[in-house]
Parts: sequence; structure tokens; C-alpha cells
Amino acid sequence: MSPQKASENEEEYFARQVIEKKKKDAAEQDAAMAEADQQQLRELHYMHCPKCGHDLVEIELLGTKIDTCTQCQGIWLDAGELEQVSGQSEGGFFSSISRLFT
Repeated sequence: MSPQKASENEEEYFARQVIEKKKKDAAEQDAAMAEADQQQLRELHYMHCPKCGHDLVEIELLGTKIDTCTQCQGIWLDAGELEQVSGQSEGGFFSSISRLFT
């Protein structure tokens, strides 16, 4: 193998190393930006009504805190809350909800 050929192989090797490092750095930066974007979305939308965008307030229904909108009066349940509310009432979920409006 000639010295010139070895030199070209070395340059190619190091060029590939630099490219791989840049790809890895770009992927890490994208992941960090995605996390920052997710955090910003959480802050923008946390406790806001998905229907009208107004503030949500927590009320307690049969020992379970549920979210209700101050504007449109929508009721929003987090994961598992429907089961909690429906399982804790003699009449079930719908009688519990009807008590909110009486």
C-alpha cells in the first residue's frame, strides 16, 4: 500500500467520524428541543378547557377530583377517574353527574 493511499484512508476514516459525531449531536439537540417543546405545550394547556380554552377548576365528586370549565361548564376526566366515580356511587356514574346540576 502506498503512503498516499494510507493517507486517503485515514482522511476518509476521520471524515466519517466527524460526520457521525455531527449526526449524533444533531439528534441529541432535536431530542432536547422536543422535550422543551413538550414542556412549553404542557404549560400552555395545563388546566385549560379543551373545548373553549378557558380555565378549568377542580371539584370533588365522590372523593375524586374532576375538572370542570368555568366558561362552558364542560366536565373533563383524567385517566382512571371515570372508573373511580362510577364505582363509588350506588346509582353509578350518571346519577353522580346529575347531582352536579341539581
